[in-house]
Amino acid sequence: MTTTRFAPSPTGYLHIGNLRPALMNYLIAKREGGTFVLRIDDTDQERSKQEYIDGILEDMAWMGLEYDRIEYQSKRLDRYAEAADKWREMGRLYEAFETPTELDLKRKKQLNMGKPPVYDRSALDLSEAEKDALRAERPGHWRFKLDHERIEWTDGILSDISIDAASVSDPVLIRGDGQVLYTLASVVDDTEMGITHVVRGSDHVTNTATQIQMIRALGYEPPVFAHHSLLTGPQGEALSKRLGTLALRDLREAGVQPFALLSLMARLGSSDPVELRNSLDELAEHFDLGKFGSAPTKFDANDLYPLTAQFLHKRTFDEVAAPIADAGVPAELAEPFWAAIHENITTLHDLKGWWEMLRDGAEPLIEDEDREFIAEAMTMLPEELGPKTWSEWTAEVKAKTGRKGKGLFQPLRKALTGQTSGPDMGAFLPLMQVIRARG
Repeated sequence: MTTTRFAPSPTGYLHIGNLRPALMNYLIAKREGGTFVLRIDDTDQERSKQEYIDGILEDMAWMGLEYDRIEYQSKRLDRYAEAADKWREMGRLYEAFETPTELDLKRKKQLNMGKPPVYDRSALDLSEAEKDALRAERPGHWRFKLDHERIEWTDGILSDISIDAASVSDPVLIRGDGQVLYTLASVVDDTEMGITHVVRGSDHVTNTATQIQMIRALGYEPPVFAHHSLLTGPQGEALSKRLGTLALRDLREAGVQPFALLSLMARLGSSDPVELRNSLDELAEHFDLGKFGSAPTKFDANDLYPLTAQFLHKRTFDEVAAPIADAGVPAELAEPFWAAIHENITTLHDLKGWWEMLRDGAEPLIEDEDREFIAEAMTMLPEELGPKTWSEWTAEVKAKTGRKGKGLFQPLRKALTGQTSGPDMGAFLPLMQVIRARG
């Protein structure tokens, strides 16, 4: 059975970069009728916070990404300790004592000599007496000893990958303070939880190579790995705080609809065009990892708003009754209000603006050359405004003034609504009549 996972760290809120692996792993599992695991990477107890865990769960629920089970790595420390003991017995896990400053000096020296900045394994030459002396000064950290051979796999997106393990530093798995790091926890969890497919960013390729050796050292076969391209800004620039907030909670607050976001992210970076989908089943049915490329993928948050508008324009009144009520629209006017304005909103935040226009009236927008025309037209506007008023009134104004087309309709709309565009006036005018009567 296909089993995938999403393993966010609760040291911050989910952002657009997290969504890519979450969605891809979810869609693979859903398409295959498999299992999707949410795994909270909370081994860093100092930085992990409950508010971020709550935020992850809230964002997953908002997007509809239902997981079959949830795991917390902080509850599995005994499993990581057991794996570490096994590697020690095999001679694959060794203690090292360099400080960050000492390691940095080593890297700089290697680079100056034209060598790759790879850990030199000097810790392996320490005697027991030297280790004891160093332990008295500082806690040791633990590294996995890589076999210096080529590590090869067929990637689900990048095709055939081959990495020389000699060009990679032996990864640190346990810090000096005893904290288990991601690489160790991820390997143990992926093997013991039966993860069959792992989709993550291309910045993990080297990490994947080391994990493949670690998995095999535990006696397992590695899952199928696929590494998606990294996101950039719309001009190809690195995503950063300078581009504004890209946290999912902030996009939600801005009015972005989940299926606008999911539809974009399910196709972004692939050879297929972005198409709005209305269900996760639809997204899964058309999802094909093989159509994604390796080139950096441009993401523009502005692309989410046309998709959000497209999604909202198709909603029935029952689907939006609650936000319409929240905007202050009285219950008896809510359904005709939605019928009139639904094709003229980008996000649900726009509901309030259209309602306030009806409730409070609009400042007429009248050009100097239209003043006499508007004054004459208004004398012909009947007291009772119904479904046929707009068509009958504009026909009468056209016959009397000779105006037609845009020169007829646009000035009248601007005078009544203060806007150059908006809802069909045939549906909007009767609402103005009702508001006038209520006042």
